[in-house]
Amino acid sequence: MTQQPFSRPGAVDLSGLASTTPAQDASFGGPADAAPAPGRSAGSYTVEVDEQIFQSVLEASMTAPVVLVFYSASRAPESVTYARDVSTVVEEYDGRFLVGLVDIDKNPQIAQALQVPQVPLLYILLDGRPVTQPIPGALALEELRTVFQQLGQQLTTQGIGGRHKPNALGGAVATEDGEEPALDPRYAPAQDALERGDIDAAVAEYEKLIASNPADSEAAAGLAMAKVLQRTQGVDLNAARAAAAAAPDDVDAQTLVADLDLLGGHVEDSFIRLVELVRRTSGDERNKAREHLLGLFAAVGNDDERVLKGRQSLASALF
Repeated sequence: MTQQPFSRPGAVDLSGLASTTPAQDASFGGPADAAPAPGRSAGSYTVEVDEQIFQSVLEASMTAPVVLVFYSASRAPESVTYARDVSTVVEEYDGRFLVGLVDIDKNPQIAQALQVPQVPLLYILLDGRPVTQPIPGALALEELRTVFQQLGQQLTTQGIGGRHKPNALGGAVATEDGEEPALDPRYAPAQDALERGDIDAAVAEYEKLIASNPADSEAAAGLAMAKVLQRTQGVDLNAARAAAAAAPDDVDAQTLVADLDLLGGHVEDSFIRLVELVRRTSGDERNKAREHLLGLFAAVGNDDERVLKGRQSLASALF
């Protein structure tokens, strides 16, 4: 799929929805079976949305992005699974996003106001407004992870660093001892640097973590991604692509475009470009391309299926 650009200007104001009153519309069918109660938290950063709490959802988007997922068990049973998949991915971001699940069978008023043409449909809101075009259809779990990885990177580069509190709309999350769970403080300095757009500081913080614990895989992945952001700061995408097209065996030109592809969500294209570069080159240039590709594998995550496939392709290119 082609990822929508993250853009704040020119968005349509949705704040008027907060004053709507519930209404019934037979065109959306009857209520779904066994859906969670509206307003109930289905995870630390997931909530079921109805008209009564929609105002709170809009207000939450003033802090950090809110993802609205429209689903219907009666119209598209697979959309229920998709809504859960979106929740799964959002929960992995520890508050960078909040997901609101909207059952249009029970909440036709919201669907009418937003002119929802189909389910599933995904909106991303910031400051009470959509910041991308609606994303229709059900994406696979790994496609969703790519979408949110890119959105997270775009938030970082735009200096948007707000986070939602756990269960801000559904009550505090508690541990067995009754205390709220805390994020690992070791990664806070690096994360804070990313959120304020200081990529160089983030790289330095991740390097400190790895120096103290070379086996810290999470820090290694963070460092790899921070270095991708560092290498691509201020780069003109069109100029970089033109340079790579003009010099297909230039390692620097090809690795730069591979970095840009990765940030743009074209992970497999990024890997393929460098695998083919390894296949065509030799000596120091080949080793440089290989090392760069290994860094991109680390940035995406060694357990990712695309990385496993990329490693197989790299082995084939080398031997």
